[in-house]
Amino acid sequence: MRNILISSLLAASVLCACHSNVSSEKTFDAPTVQINFDADSAYKYVAEQVAFGPRVPKSQSHAACLAYLTSTLTRMGATVEVQTGEGEAYDGTTVPINNIIAHILPQKANRILLCTHWDSRPFADQDSDPVKRNSPIDGACDGASGVGVLIEIARQLQLQAPNIGVDIVLFDTEDGGTPSHLNNVEYRHDSWCVGSQYWSLSSLGRDCQARFGILLDMVGATGAQFCREQYSVMYAKNVVDKVWRAAAATDHKSNFPDSDGAYITDDHYYVNTNANVPCVDIIQYDGSTGSSFGSFWHTHNDNMSVIDRQTLRAVGETVLYVVYNER
Repeated sequence: MRNILISSLLAASVLCACHSNVSSEKTFDAPTVQINFDADSAYKYVAEQVAFGPRVPKSQSHAACLAYLTSTLTRMGATVEVQTGEGEAYDGTTVPINNIIAHILPQKANRILLCTHWDSRPFADQDSDPVKRNSPIDGACDGASGVGVLIEIARQLQLQAPNIGVDIVLFDTEDGGTPSHLNNVEYRHDSWCVGSQYWSLSSLGRDCQARFGILLDMVGATGAQFCREQYSVMYAKNVVDKVWRAAAATDHKSNFPDSDGAYITDDHYYVNTNANVPCVDIIQYDGSTGSSFGSFWHTHNDNMSVIDRQTLRAVGETVLYVVYNER
């Protein structure tokens, strides 16, 4: 992820016309079940990931967290598989891929997709201290927060089953894209989101039966706001509308303002374009920073100190509202 593109209105309209096969949907009713999301539980799942250390592919921390995530989702009653493969890093070297896929109610044909990435950035290339830029970050918000929310959602779905099947995909090797602090390194657009590229081009992605998807990225920081990401609007406007209605219904409009963000190349881009599953990105947008992400982004400040239970609750309740409304 981490490519922000401000495209011309003409280009956007052309691309939107090419992907207008997603029908609009009417406003939905309140779900017949009570929305329960335990923010303390989600916070704990975030902290447990961070405790392993940076989840950089090929590291011991990454391997330990892989085992933790697969066992935890299995304990939540999901049918879990790990899609393994190889991709290419920004420098041309081979990077392993371990995408974690958890099927909830796998017997149901009517399904939706919930996804995030679980790896963390191998570099702190945006850190103010040049000495620290070559070392990996905790990725508490950028990585672990989305996973923590989805694990808590899986736990709630085990306690109170939805009417539909849910596939949770934790993409690997999302955050190893070209570092900005190294000289004489050519930027590679495809060095980001390697795990979702691999999944979306494989049979698992091409045969995915989900009617739509929701991606979570950087969903745990204090005061985070989630504006309408523009690739989401382009490819899956009806799903964007669905999510923002859910946020309003669960009293989280302050976190989901009625405003537009940027075009961000994130995992959802490949879910949309390769797997052809309409997918939206719930991602923090902060127009006051140079990156348009949080000030902690790709620095060593992305640790547990930035994680806020209220933000986790806002995202978790919003997504659960969507899930329980599906028929």
